[in-house]
This record gives sequence, structure tokens and C-alpha cells, in this order.
Amino acid sequence: MLRNRGFDPPIPYNCRVDFKKDDIVIYPQHGACKVKGTKKQDFFGTGKKEEYLILETIINEMTLRVPLAKLDEVGVRPPVSPDELEDLVAVLSKADPRVPSNWSRRFKNHQEKLKSGDVYQVAEVVRNLAARNRDASLSAAERTMYERARTNLISEIQPALKVTKEEAEEFLNKALEKGVLKPAKVAKKKVEAEKKVVEETDDADLDDDL
Repeated sequence: MLRNRGFDPPIPYNCRVDFKKDDIVIYPQHGACKVKGTKKQDFFGTGKKEEYLILETIINEMTLRVPLAKLDEVGVRPPVSPDELEDLVAVLSKADPRVPSNWSRRFKNHQEKLKSGDVYQVAEVVRNLAARNRDASLSAAERTMYERARTNLISEIQPALKVTKEEAEEFLNKALEKGVLKPAKVAKKKVEAEKKVVEETDDADLDDDL
């Protein structure tokens, strides 16, 4: 059964998993990150130090510092588990997603999904934009959003499967081919078949003329 994680009630910080050094966590809009440790710092010169979780993004090795007290507010969470990948594939492989046709509404909707940090909502963005890209060219802004969402999702699939980045990307592509990208594949074969029939007909007409 598909878990509706996007609408689960927030878990209080003191009930969250304690992240340890070298753990992989997910930071919304940055994807998978490695925990480097914790450190007390006074960034605002108040004379009071606050404890921060130090993260390094997997994608470009950028350092992020998140106050421990705000992990829930920011949305830092463990990555999707191997058991949840089946649910993730179910979202990605949905063949006919309902997406706003209005560009501004669609872009805002997708922005909100990405900001949520929820893996299933990120998957919806990837799936929806893959469908748009199949039927029409994406705008520059949506193209950037699509690539970022794909990259973040791949960075989350990779530790769940314990595979390389390339293998995680292949897993994502195969999931999309079960749904929104499948019609394009079928259509291509149909066009090729029709083209072959036309060529054969032309050859037959040419033989008749000879």
C-alpha cells in the first residue's frame, strides 16, 4: 500500500533518530548529504553557542550547517529505505498524472513539492516534468527544475540500493519507462513501423513502374 508520507504529521525533534557521523541524510533541495558531525558555534555574536549538525552534500561536497533544534523545521530526515522503493516506483510509474496546464500554477506547485523534501513529492515532480518533456519541450526554468529534482532523487535512491550513481539513475529511468515514458516508447515503434510500411509500398510501386 502506498504510504502517504507527504501528509504525515511532523515528528517532534526529540523523537527523531539521532544522526551519527557518516550517516546519510536528506536535506530538502540539496538531496543526500553525509553527516560530518556536530559543533557548537555562535554565528550571530550573541555570546550563546548553538549546536549545529554539519553536513556535506553528496552532489557537490558543499558544507551545510543546521541547528539541531531546527532539524524538523528544515526537514532533514533519513533517506528512503529499501522497503519503501516499491512505493517510490509506484509514484514514478503512474502513467497519466494530473498536472496543471497553466505554466505559473504548475511551476509553483512543483516548487512547493521540492521544498517539502518528501521523497514521494520529489518523485511526482520528476514524473510530471518527464511527462511534459515527452509531449513538449520544457522551458528553461522547468528544465533546470527537472534536472535538479532528478539529481536529488538519484542521490536518495543510491544509498537505499547501495549502488553507483549510474545504477541509481538507471533504476529511476526504468521506473519512468513503466509509466509516463512508456507511451513515447510505444509511439516511436509505431512511427518506425509505419515508416517501414511506406518504404515497402514505395518499393512495390517502383517495381510496378519498372
